[in-house]
Parts: sequence; C-alpha cells; structure tokens
Amino acid sequence: MNKKKIIVTLAAAMTIVIAVVYTMSQLGGGRPGPGSKGANGPRNANAENVIEQADSQRAEKPTSDKISRKGMETAGGPQSGKPGPRAMSNPNQGMAKRSGQQQAQGTTSTAADIAEVGVVKIFPTTYSAKVKGYGQAAAIHMLTLSAQVSGQITSLSPRFETGALLKQNEVLAYIDETDYSQALAAAEATYETAYVALEEERLQGIQAQDEWTRSGLTGEPESALVLRAPQLKSAQAALREAEQNVAAAKRDLAFSHISTPFNALVVSRSIQPGSYVQIGTQVAELYSIDVAEISIPLSPSQWAQLPQVKVGEKPGWDVSLTDTTGEHHWRATIERIELHQDEDTRQRRAIAVVENPLMLSSPLYFGTFLAAEIEGRELDNVWKIPSSAISQKQEVWFVAPDTNLLNKFTPTVLFEYEGYAYIEPNASTSEALIVARPLNNYLVNTPVKPVIDGSGNE
Repeated sequence: MNKKKIIVTLAAAMTIVIAVVYTMSQLGGGRPGPGSKGANGPRNANAENVIEQADSQRAEKPTSDKISRKGMETAGGPQSGKPGPRAMSNPNQGMAKRSGQQQAQGTTSTAADIAEVGVVKIFPTTYSAKVKGYGQAAAIHMLTLSAQVSGQITSLSPRFETGALLKQNEVLAYIDETDYSQALAAAEATYETAYVALEEERLQGIQAQDEWTRSGLTGEPESALVLRAPQLKSAQAALREAEQNVAAAKRDLAFSHISTPFNALVVSRSIQPGSYVQIGTQVAELYSIDVAEISIPLSPSQWAQLPQVKVGEKPGWDVSLTDTTGEHHWRATIERIELHQDEDTRQRRAIAVVENPLMLSSPLYFGTFLAAEIEGRELDNVWKIPSSAISQKQEVWFVAPDTNLLNKFTPTVLFEYEGYAYIEPNASTSEALIVARPLNNYLVNTPVKPVIDGSGNE
C-alpha cells in the first residue's frame, strides 16, 4: 500500500510539473535548464520525455506559436510587463487605435501633397491698344544723278563730297561748255534769220492783198499763193523751230553745270576732275533730306487694333520710334496707309513721316532700323495677362477662388504688347486668378494652393 501511495504521489507530481512547464512555454517562458529543479525535487526521465514531446509539437507548428506570442507581446504579454488577459480583453481597441493613426498620417500627407501655384489676380478694365511694328528710315527721294550731256569734267565743287548736305540747285561739277555755247549761238542766229523772214513774208502778204484789191477782181484768187498765205505759215513754223533750237541749246548749256535737283545728302560720288562723261553716266547718289519715311508693315490683326480711317483720309496717328540701342527716340506721324497687301507677307504698310530728320537734336539717320509703337484704339472690358499664361496649347489656366481647383479656357487674344496679352474675359467670371506659368501636365479640377504674385492690371 505504501508503494502504491508513493507511485500515485510521484505521478501526480510529474503531472503538475508537466502542466507548469507547458503553461510557461505557452506564455513565452524559457524551458528550465538542466540544473533546475521541479516543485518536488529533481526531474526524472519521464518528465523530460514529456517536455521533449511538447517541444517537437511546437516545432511542427511554429507559425501559430509565433503569431500567438507576437499578439501577446503587442497586447501586453510577459515581455511587456503587463498582464495578458487584461490587454487582450478588447482586441478591437488596438485595431481602432492603429486605424486612427493611419488616417491622421494620410490627412497630413494629403495636405502636404497640394502644390502651390503662382497666380496673378485679374479683373477687367479699359486699355489703349498699342501696335508695334518695325521699319527703316528712308528718304522720300533716292536719286542716282547722271550726266545729261557729254563732255569732260573741268572742275568740281569743293562741297561735292560724300556726307555733304547741299541745297537745291547747288552746282556739283562743271562740264566743258565750249561746244554748247557755240550751239546756242548758232541756234540764236537761226532764230533771228527766221524772225526776219517771217516779218518780210508778213509785209509781202499785206502788199499782195492790196494789189488784189486794186485789181478790181471779185471773189477769191484761184490759188492761196496769190495772197502769200502759205508762205506766211512757213515762215511762222521756221521761227517756232528756231525758238525750240535756242531753248534746246540753252538747256544743254545749263546741263553742262551738274546741280542738285533738291536739298540733298551726298551718298556717293562717281566722277573726278578730268573725267569724260557720256549722256547717262552716273555722277552721284543723292538722298533728299527734308523728310524721312518709315514704312511699317502690319498684319491684319494689328490693323484691327487701330482706329478706323476712311479711304483717302490722312490718319494722323502718333508714332513713337526707337532705334535698336533703345537710347534714341523720335516722334512721328502716320501720314498715309497703303491700300494693297503684299503678295508674299499678306501685310499692309503704314507710312510714318519725320520732318527734317538730320536737323533734330538727336539726328535720325537714313537706313536706321526702328521699332515703331503706334497708338491704337481704346478697348473696354479687357483682361491684361502675362503672355506666359497662355500655354503651348493656346489655353489659359485659372484657379477657382471658392474651391481652389484648376480649370482652363481658350482665350480670344486681342493683341500682345511688351510681355502681356490682352484678351476677352472668360464668360464664367469677371475676376480670376490666372496661373502665370502653366505646366503641360495640369489636369482640370486638380486642387492647388494659389500664391498671388501680383496683379495683371498693374
């Protein structure tokens, strides 16, 4: 009986030890080392066998054990220092906490992802259109002066040099006039002879008429020669011819003095003293200096920005001229407009005029390339936006002020000037936040944060 009691007691003790070891292993505790003792003394072989079987079972199911231990550690197991059952009493509490943290992180990330966009605040107003074109200052008359008689150049005027300003009818060069003086003398002699012959014929005609009257014959003579009428007409024609010869000789003699036909600038000289010139030989190139003209080609859209003018009327539009350096400025007036389009460019020209260009405080030299700014008509209800606000697709992007969402429209450009475009307002709104520099990847209804860089009306 005593042996049976001992055996039952040992079996109960081993059962308790096995239960304790198994519970500790499930709670994450390590297996006692070889030197540890159980509750009732040293571990026997049967207890070690039971522990080894439990370990092999855990090895076969590692995933479930790891998941269990990880869950207990998260909820408050032995490693966290908090009682497991209390931490796991409400498993949804941890999930709700993690979900709230994720939502908070997502809200912060979304707010940070909203891009800032530079905009200009636009509202409609009235502007005076300005049309800009380009042209070149040119003389009204650009003459290649040629000799009109032949002969040798005997002398030149000391002022006949390139760059000289000469007055009208000022002599540039002299041609030997001997032959022309002789021709004039001969023509004048012929004229005097013809004049005498005409007077004699007139007297003879009067005498013939008196004789016909005294003869008592009635009616007209059978021939006009009786009264010398044809002879009188011949003498009159000879006198007229002599007059023309005298005029031609005088003209040729005058042409032996080569002079300027207008107030002129000498651009080039082609003769020297002693040169022999023929009729048509080039002597000099001259520019008239009283007026400079600037021919400004304009496109149809630019013409639309200018005031209306009736055909034949003088426009009188004011023009500001600037050279390529930007340092010199002149005022001019549009005197006339051309009524035909160039076949190649499909443009029409406006002609600006500057009086006495070389006499101004800042002379306007012929050949100067100029930028011309013409005052146009007034435009009401116009948006002035940066030219950069019009995208490559010819669209204008804006930010809706109430929603901060991107939107776009295709503008009607009235004209462009000095980095700004003047367009008709969008029908949906009177004021707008226009994106100054839109990107190609913009999408409609994209939320953005507008940053006002200024006002397009400034």
